[in-house]
Amino acid sequence: MTGRTECGMRSAKCEVKSSQIRIRNAAPKLRIPHSALRNSPGFAYVALIVLIVIIGISLGAAGKFWSNEILRDKEEELLFRGGQYRIAIERYYFALPGRPQYPASIEDLLKDNRSPAGKRHLRQQFKDPFTNEDFVLIQDQLSKRIIGVHSASDKTPLKLGNFPEEYKIFEGKEKYSDWLFISSIKGGRPAPAGQGQSPYYIPPRK
Repeated sequence: MTGRTECGMRSAKCEVKSSQIRIRNAAPKLRIPHSALRNSPGFAYVALIVLIVIIGISLGAAGKFWSNEILRDKEEELLFRGGQYRIAIERYYFALPGRPQYPASIEDLLKDNRSPAGKRHLRQQFKDPFTNEDFVLIQDQLSKRIIGVHSASDKTPLKLGNFPEEYKIFEGKEKYSDWLFISSIKGGRPAPAGQGQSPYYIPPRK
């Protein structure tokens, strides 16, 4: 009796265990598909933030690149326009043999009234490319006549070297206003290229 009872009890236990195993195997495994994660609001929000950050970095880099390109173009234009004034001043100075004289105004460069034909030494009155205003005039301390011009901008230049020979004195300057396009005439004759500002002419202090 005891053996049968134990066997019966064992078989009952076996049946219980086998039924539990079947139940476990029958229970569905809970797996979250990747598509569900991708479609969840939290994932979409994080992806949007990452996309915004990437776009912001790209725009910032592109903006800095184009900003520098614009500055470089303005620097080249400043060198050209300032050079035009410097050359026109020197032409005016030597226009009348035996009567060297600097111009009293920019209008003198546009029309030289010392000659009947009203010779033109400057094609047009150029504006400062950084301020879109007139250039600041540099005057001889004694005669108050114009010996050069410079920009009014105090921005730091991108270009700090590799200047043309006549503008080597601009290397290392901290402001565009330090680029002095001043006549290189010295002792009644043009000074050799690269000597820059003549010691006989001193721009007024600010």
